[in-house]
Amino acid sequence: MTQAPGRVTTRIDGPIGWIVFENPGRHNAMSVAMWEALPAAVDALQADPQVRVLVLRGAGDQAFVSGADISQFDQVRDSLEANQRYEAMGNAGMMRIADCSKPTIAMLQGWCLGGGMAITLNCDLRIGDESLRYGIPAARLGIGYRWPGIKKLVDTVGAPNAREIFLTARRFNAQDALRMGFVNRIVARGELEAAVRAECDLLAANAPLTMASVKVAIDEILRAGPQIDAQRIEAATQRAYGSADFIEGRHAFLEKRPPVFQGR
Repeated sequence: MTQAPGRVTTRIDGPIGWIVFENPGRHNAMSVAMWEALPAAVDALQADPQVRVLVLRGAGDQAFVSGADISQFDQVRDSLEANQRYEAMGNAGMMRIADCSKPTIAMLQGWCLGGGMAITLNCDLRIGDESLRYGIPAARLGIGYRWPGIKKLVDTVGAPNAREIFLTARRFNAQDALRMGFVNRIVARGELEAAVRAECDLLAANAPLTMASVKVAIDEILRAGPQIDAQRIEAATQRAYGSADFIEGRHAFLEKRPPVFQGR
C-alpha cells in the first residue's frame, strides 16, 4: 500500500516537548504513517525528564490537523475488519495523549477537523488564535463515531453543543470555540506561540506530581458509569503528598521564593 505523505516529528526546547503534525499538502491530515508514529512520539517526550509539558501543533499556520487523510480510506477503511484496525490505530495515539502524566496543550490555528478535534480533546488545554476553524464532518461522510470520542466532546462542550457539532457537521469559528468552551483561550493572530510558551512556563514551574495526580482525579471523575476508582486517585494524591516536591513547595512558599520542583 502506498502511504500518503506526512510525518510526526518531535523536538525538545527547554521544558517543552513539541509534537508537530506535518502533512502541509493536505492541511496536516493524519495519514496512516502519522497515526502509527504518534504513540512513540508521546512516549519519548513523557520519558524525558527534561520535558515538563507537551505541546501538539500542526506544521505551518494553516491548520492544526484537518482530520484523517480521507484519500486513504478506500485502502484502510474498506471493510468492517479494516475499519476496526484503523480505529484501534487511531485510538492508540489518542489514549497515549490522554494518559500522559505531563500536561498537554493543543496549539490551534487554522483548520481543526474530525480527527484533529479528537486529538485536541485528549489534551488538557487548548489555546487557539482567531484563525481557528473547527468541526466534525462525520455526518457528511457516513462515518460511525464511537461513543468514547463522543463522550470526550460532551464532557468538554456539553451535550447541546456536542449535538450541534455532530448533527450539523458545520464549520465553527474562534468565537464559537470560546462560547462552547472548546478552547481555554483565543489570542490574536501572530500571538499564539508566545501565548502557548507563556502557558508552558507557568506549567513547567508547577509540581509535576501534583499535576499528574489532578489529571488522574479528573479522568476518574469523568469516567463513564457510577464507579470511580477512588484507590487510583488516592494513590496518585498520596504520592504527591509524600514527595520531596511537596516539601519544596511548602518551604518555597514560606521563604517567599519560586519553588524548584524535581518531580520526585
